[in-house]
Amino acid sequence: MIAIIDYGMGNLHSVSKAVERLGFEAVVTADAKAIMDADGAILPGVGAFGDAMENLRNTGLDDAVRAYGATGKPLLGICLGMQLLFSESEEYGPHEGLNLLPGTVVRFRGDFKVPHMGWNKLTFRQESPLFAGLEPGHVYFVHSFHAKPERDGDLLATTDYNGPVTAIVGSGNVYGMQFHPEKSGDLGMSLLRNFLALTGAREAVR
Repeated sequence: MIAIIDYGMGNLHSVSKAVERLGFEAVVTADAKAIMDADGAILPGVGAFGDAMENLRNTGLDDAVRAYGATGKPLLGICLGMQLLFSESEEYGPHEGLNLLPGTVVRFRGDFKVPHMGWNKLTFRQESPLFAGLEPGHVYFVHSFHAKPERDGDLLATTDYNGPVTAIVGSGNVYGMQFHPEKSGDLGMSLLRNFLALTGAREAVR
């Protein structure tokens, strides 16, 4: 079972449907016990960092996500959900994050279009089980803020948008994708499939 964490801000339906299309059972839930019992968990997110953290705190899901990260079972943050994994964000902030990955989320700065929206090519920076059998290709981004990990080893993939931009992060069992894998064609779905394979969850009977 894969838990899609529902804290009131996220593309829950599209993520859960993507997981099901890949043959795994998904449950959209705000129940801490259901999350802890899951083989893998996904933290999606759309919107502002501060609002998301407030929702997580108000529901107690901030502690649930931190506790899940400590279990060693695979956890994936998507888009805003990836940013929430970091220590803090300057978006209408500063705001404290979940602090599962050390680093800061900052706004794009420069004379270029913000938000970063559209298809951009990934560059794989480290070896990762997420990349098993895959070649770098294009995925779909929509964001105005980007993460700056403190540890070089946590930066798994970047894209180029007026310079290198964090696209995929990972440390131990905690992973994040700034783009939307469920909206990123074959490569996005393959990256998501590789994450789901790490959970050891049985594929649903069809």
